[in-house]
Amino acid sequence: MSKNPFPIERDEHPFAQYVRILGKGRRGSRSFTQEEAYNSMGMILRGETEDVQLGAYLMLLRVKEESSEELAGFVQAVKEHINVESNITPDLDWSSYAGKRRHLPWFILSALLLSDNDYKIFMHGAAGHTIGRIYTESVLDYLKLPVVSNFSDAESALNASNLCYLPLSSFCPKLHEIIQLRDTLGLRSPVHSLARLINPLNARAVVQGIFHPGYNPVHQVAGQLLGYDKLAVIKGEGGEIERNPDAKVEVRSTINGELIEETWPALFEQRHVRPDELDIDQLPKLWKGQIQDEYAEMAVIGTAAYALRLMHHETMNQEDALERAKQLWVDRNKSLL
Repeated sequence: MSKNPFPIERDEHPFAQYVRILGKGRRGSRSFTQEEAYNSMGMILRGETEDVQLGAYLMLLRVKEESSEELAGFVQAVKEHINVESNITPDLDWSSYAGKRRHLPWFILSALLLSDNDYKIFMHGAAGHTIGRIYTESVLDYLKLPVVSNFSDAESALNASNLCYLPLSSFCPKLHEIIQLRDTLGLRSPVHSLARLINPLNARAVVQGIFHPGYNPVHQVAGQLLGYDKLAVIKGEGGEIERNPDAKVEVRSTINGELIEETWPALFEQRHVRPDELDIDQLPKLWKGQIQDEYAEMAVIGTAAYALRLMHHETMNQEDALERAKQLWVDRNKSLL
């Protein structure tokens, strides 16, 4: 039997063009435009891709590393997909996607400190994607602080206590599913970066914590492209929004469209020894004043100062923000935990 001289042609899958852009080779591949990033992420969120395409797409982006335009396009698609209707605007969007392994998540006390002083703090994140880390969701649950399952409950919690946490799985299951591929693929995916930038409730200010310093300017410019009035990003301890008091910190911000860089000095001259083990009970004990830990205390205060500086950028400099945070810590309501 002779071969058919006129084989049936197959139509190319609509998503194939995006894999090709990323994987066409050293000279032929390139980054997405913001529009291409938006369109491709939209297809992913609508379930219009094959599994093999998604895996290739994620890993090609991982090797290349995301650009600011790509992150902005991804986030635009996500914000359109989740389509949040809310009557509340938080003061601060606080993402938590890394988890802690070297130090306890002292930043949770920073968020609590700010919420106790009438700042509405909306936290969101994902848990369980990397072995051996302590995740914010489980710690908040342990401390009996609000973990909610939808935006309506988030609004109620913010009105009642100025603080809540909403898991990514509750407002964008597809992104949560992709983050959980961390152990399958062996590498983080772009979702770890874009999720930090979502700002679902369009808070007035957005704080960011990044592990790799090279991503700081990428997130800074992405915030500018997204039109966020106030965004600041640091290399946070463990990749979370937590200032390491033993080291100087470079802060990159976008304030009303202007890109700003500043350096905050270390709060101690000598570095502290890392703890041998992490005991979550140390968090409420520090808050209540039952233990003394200068590293932990200044991590809480320094992180709160970073957030205060962003929210009051026009009227509060670094020194003012640090002094204000110190006073809030002294005056804290120790009965909250």
